[in-house]
Amino acid sequence: MDILHLVDRLEELFNESRPIPLTHNVIVDEDRMLDLIDQMRVTIPDEVKKAQQVLTQRDRILAQSQEEANRTLGLAREKSNQLVERDAVVQAAKVRADEVRKKAEIDAEKTRLEADNYVIQTLSRVERELERLLNQARNGILALENINPLDEPEADIEIVEQPSEDKD
Repeated sequence: MDILHLVDRLEELFNESRPIPLTHNVIVDEDRMLDLIDQMRVTIPDEVKKAQQVLTQRDRILAQSQEEANRTLGLAREKSNQLVERDAVVQAAKVRADEVRKKAEIDAEKTRLEADNYVIQTLSRVERELERLLNQARNGILALENINPLDEPEADIEIVEQPSEDKD
C-alpha cells in the first residue's frame, strides 16, 4: 500500500473525528487509528526498500556505463593500433578516439548525475512524508496529553468510543 494513501486515510480519520466542545481536541476512533499506524509501520520499510532498490539500480547503471566506456576505449585503441603505420590516418584516429572517450565519460557522468538526482528526489519525498507523519503523530499525542478530565470543571463528561465503520 502506498504511504501517501495511508496518510490520506489518516487525515480522513482525523476529519471524521468528533470535536470536543470548547476545545481544539477531537475524539478519534482508537481501533482505526492503531490500524492505520500498523499499516504505516509496514509500508514505510517498503518505501525505504524502494529507495535502496533505486540506489542499487543507479550503481548498476553506473557500472554498465563504465563497462561501455571501457569497451569503447578498447575498440578505439584497437582501431588506432591498426592505423599506426599511416601518419595522417593515425592523427585522425587519435582525434576520434579522444572524442569517443570524452563522449563516453560525459555520458557516464550524465547518467550518474541523473541517477543521483532521482535518488535525491525520491529520498527527499520519503523524508518529507515521514516528517509530516511524525509531526501529526506528535500533535495527536500532545492533544491527547492535554486532555485531563480531572483538571476540567466538567469532569462528568463521558468519552464515548466511536464504533469503527469500515477497516481497510
